[in-house]
Amino acid sequence: MAEISKELYEKLKETKVSREEIFNGNIVHLVKDNITLPDGNPATREVCLHNGAVCVVPITDDGEIIMERQFRYPFGEVIWEIPAGKLDKGETDEFSAAARELREETGYTAENYHFLGYIYPSPAILSEKIAMYMATGLCKGEQELDEDEFLDVVKVPFDEVVNMIMENKIPDGKTQTAVLKAKLFLSK
Repeated sequence: MAEISKELYEKLKETKVSREEIFNGNIVHLVKDNITLPDGNPATREVCLHNGAVCVVPITDDGEIIMERQFRYPFGEVIWEIPAGKLDKGETDEFSAAARELREETGYTAENYHFLGYIYPSPAILSEKIAMYMATGLCKGEQELDEDEFLDVVKVPFDEVVNMIMENKIPDGKTQTAVLKAKLFLSK
């Protein structure tokens, strides 16, 4: 993360005064915080709290990415994504979660993982932090999908996935970021 001076942090910091619980579901935990702005004025922030998540760019020896197509209810669309999943409550081992999601969703395991960094999908309203990984040395096994999980797994050439991103055919932010970071990492 780019360094921010303590002086700048203090100049921009918003301070929580109190919290009101709005909704606490299985995935969504919505709160309303009363805060004090840097100039001393009061304000509110509605925030969706999230345990965090992981995503993986699985790259075959033939230079293909293991992609998923999945129906996403909020948009009413089937979209292209890389394997990903949320951390379970209290789970902190992001690497193990990434390996688990890759295996469960695609059936693949990997010999090598490279951490690509974090993405904050919507930092104004969502506390979700997604750890991004690249996986190589893949070995195919059996999927272990959750009961409520339905997806289509497809191998797509790496450059084709990049083109799909650039042509706005892949709107998913974590997929865009992780794939493009993996592409830049591999081109070094």
